[in-house]
Formats: sequence, structure tokens, C-alpha cells
Amino acid sequence: MNMKRTLLAIAATAAVTGAWAQGGPIKIGLLATLEGPFAAGGADGMRGAELAVKERGGMVAGRKIELVKASSDAKPDVAVNATRKLVEQDKVEIMVGPLSGGEGIAVKDYSKTQPQVTFINGASGAQGTTLDSPSPNFYRFNTEGAQWMVGLGQAALDKGYKRVMVIAEDYAFPYSQVQGFMSEFCAKGGKVPVKAWVPLGGKDYSSVIARIPKDVDALLVVLGGADAVNFLTQYENSGGDKPMLGGSITVSQDVLNYRGKRRDSLVGTLSAGPVADSYDGAGWKAFVADYQKTYPVSAGAFPSPSLFAYVYYTNMKAALDGLDAVKGDLSGGQAKYREALQKMVLKTPTGDVRLDGNRQAIGTTFVTEVVKDAQGNLTTKVAKKVDNIDQLLGMKKEDFKMGTRDVPNCP
Repeated sequence: MNMKRTLLAIAATAAVTGAWAQGGPIKIGLLATLEGPFAAGGADGMRGAELAVKERGGMVAGRKIELVKASSDAKPDVAVNATRKLVEQDKVEIMVGPLSGGEGIAVKDYSKTQPQVTFINGASGAQGTTLDSPSPNFYRFNTEGAQWMVGLGQAALDKGYKRVMVIAEDYAFPYSQVQGFMSEFCAKGGKVPVKAWVPLGGKDYSSVIARIPKDVDALLVVLGGADAVNFLTQYENSGGDKPMLGGSITVSQDVLNYRGKRRDSLVGTLSAGPVADSYDGAGWKAFVADYQKTYPVSAGAFPSPSLFAYVYYTNMKAALDGLDAVKGDLSGGQAKYREALQKMVLKTPTGDVRLDGNRQAIGTTFVTEVVKDAQGNLTTKVAKKVDNIDQLLGMKKEDFKMGTRDVPNCP
């Protein structure tokens, strides 16, 4: 039996080596959330990933890139099942995805059982994906939810918002966003008297709206996709008029382009995240132009690439740049490929990204303000750019606490 297993292993290794030597296609699994509350963002994430492949003509080191796509609905178990099919049945060699925070943690855990495959994040932004029990074959070239919020706490205080209520979805990514905001906001004297955690995919926000205290200066809303649209519509209908601070996904293009009266009242909303629509960096402007040319509004795309398009593009670009660095060689348990990923200084549309020891990105965040452009589209302009943000947000390790429902707390 042992001899049989050995012969099978030798045959499998020979097949992989032969495919590489002959310049066979490289199979990359691509997972995004195409159902549920983030469906519009997931579709744009797919566009971003495909754009990175298109830039290389669908080839790396003379080898064709074969994308094998799958969908989830923001549920961790669904994401793992879709990933399992891509890895165990479709036999992809590299995985890019998923989109949502809870999905990312689940796929990271699954990656530990599949050491022969290299996993690269899609857009998932929960801290715990790389900060808590990281996987040796899971890489994230995007900064995460807490890193995205650096600078917003100070911006809120500068605006005169000293007391803020949090309204956020009840899962890992919003915990990270709230932690990133509150760590700075509370340290500088701000107060958060109420946190309302709502279910992902919720439809009725009346009880949350009824809980908004009269004495808060603003609301920090960390809701994405359809959840954000539903809340904004119901808040408008209730006569609500508190100014808002937005989570990164709350002011992404997939939300800003919904149609409704409340949409216009988002003008002036401060937020923070890895992109700013009107950033004038040469790399960003080239990326936007390529996106708009490839995916026009008339075909269902957005006026500017969403956060999801940018982050999926970044991670797919990292996957392809790594392949280029090793000339498409994935032999030897992909050791050379993973070493190239770890050492890479990735050139992204918003600046250089490098990885820390947990294979987590260190990069740039923008504090932004929602404005209306000449065509009447809502867009985000740069209020502040912050570079080289690490996952501990500049804190000492002993002072840092990962975000949860109850941490941080400054009532």
C-alpha cells in the first residue's frame, strides 16, 4: 500500500512538472459574493480581477491564465464550500477570494488543510484573517478594515462630532472598521454611547432608528451594499437628519450609485478607505481610465471602480506578478512562488504595498468626503492620505486589542 501511494505521488508530481515544462495553463480560482447584500460589489470585484488578467493579455511567462469562477452569498460556510469545489474538484493551483470578512476567516482556516494551493485574498477585510492564527499559505495584499479607518476619528473630531452612535453589521469586518475608528476617536476624547449591531442582510431598521439618541452629533454607519441602501431609505423616510460618517463599504460606488432622495444627503459625508474616486495619482487615474474603457456604465459598471474592483484587482495583480517573478514555476510545493509573494513590493494604483510577517499588507488609506461631480454622480474626494499603515495601527503589540462587539468601548 505504501509503495502504491509513493508511485501515485511520483506520477502526480511528474504530471504537474510536465504541465509546467510544456507551458500548460495555470488555473486560478476566483471567488466573489455574487448573491446576497454584496452582489453588486462582488460583480465589480470580478471586473477588477479580470482587468488584472486582461492587462497581461491573459498570459504570464508564456502560460495561459485560466480563471475558474465561483460565487458565494457572504456566508462563511457557503464560501468554504465554493472554495472546496474549486480546490478539490476543479484543481486550481491558486485561489483569489473571498469578498466578505467572515468568509475570509473561514477560507483562511480551510487553506491550512490545502498546503499545495496558494490562497490570496479577494476583498475580505476582517482583522482576524491574518492577525489571529494566520495561515502559512494565505496572503492578503489589501489593507484590512481597521487600517482603512485610520484618520477618520480625528476628522470626525475636527468636524465637531464628539459623540457618535455606531450602526454596523454584526460580523467580523464591521468589528474591524469600528475598532479602527474608535481606537483613534476615543483616544482623542470622543465618546460612543451606543453601538447597534444589526444582522447581515437585514431588511427592517426601524428599531435601530428609534434608538438613536438626540444628543449624539453624528452616526457612524458601517453597512454595505443592499443593507446600506435599505437603512438610508428608511432613515430618510423616518425624518432622520443626523450627519453621517461612513464605513469604507458604505461610500463605495455600489452604494453611492443607488437611486433615492437620501443619496443626495450623503454629500459631505466623511469616510475612510483604501480608495478615493478623485485621487489624482497617475497610477490611479490610469486604472480608472482602463476600468471605464473596459467596463462602461452602459454595460452595468459604475462611473468609477468600486472599492471591491480595486481590491480584487490588487490581489489578482499580486498573484500574477508573483507568477511572473518565478516564470510561472509552481513546482516544489510552490515554495519559490510564495517566497516571491512574501518579498514583493507590489505596485498598486494607489502606491506600493508590502507584506508583514503574517502576509498582511502594509499600505495607504484615504480620508474622504462624498461630493457630487459635474455629471451628478456621487463620488469621493481626498481629504487626507495616510501611508504605510500597519495592522497594529502604529500601536505597540501589548497595547493593541482586536475589534469585537465590545472592544473598544468608550461610553
